[in-house]
Amino acid sequence: MLKHFHHVAVICGDYARSKAFYTEVLGLKIIAENHRPERDSWKLDLALPGGGQIELFSFPDAPPRPTRPEAQGLRHLCFSVGDLDRAVAELEAKGIAVEPIRVDPHTGARFTFFADPDGLPLELYEDRPPPSPARKDKGRPKAGRPISSPG
Repeated sequence: MLKHFHHVAVICGDYARSKAFYTEVLGLKIIAENHRPERDSWKLDLALPGGGQIELFSFPDAPPRPTRPEAQGLRHLCFSVGDLDRAVAELEAKGIAVEPIRVDPHTGARFTFFADPDGLPLELYEDRPPPSPARKDKGRPKAGRPISSPG
C-alpha cells in the first residue's frame, strides 16, 4: 500500500526567517515557492537529500507550539548524517545552538537535537552501519557438521 515517505508539513511563524534557516543553514533545495493570497499564506516545497520533501507554510496568527517536545502530534523531525561531529560543527559555525551529543543505549547510535526558528525540535542521527553481531562460535565448526569430508 505505502510506497515511501513523501513529505512533512511545517507551519512557521516568520516565513522569511524559516525559509533562510531551511535553505541557507540546512542547505535544502527549493522545488517550488507559491504565495496563496486567498489564505495570506506562503508554501515552500523543499527537497530532502535522498527523497522526500518538507512543505514550509506560513499562516497569519498561527499559534505557537504548546510544549517542547512532548506535545501530542509531531514530536520532531530527524535527519541522518554521515559524520555527526562535522554536522554539529557546521551548525554551530552558523550560530545554531546544538544540544550535547547523546548515545542511544539500545542501538549505540549517536544523535543530538537543535531547533528551527519556531522551536520545532530537529534531530541529527549519525547514520553508520550497525556493528557486526559477535559470534560465540567463531573459529569452531557448527555442531553436527564435519570439519572435512572423509577422503
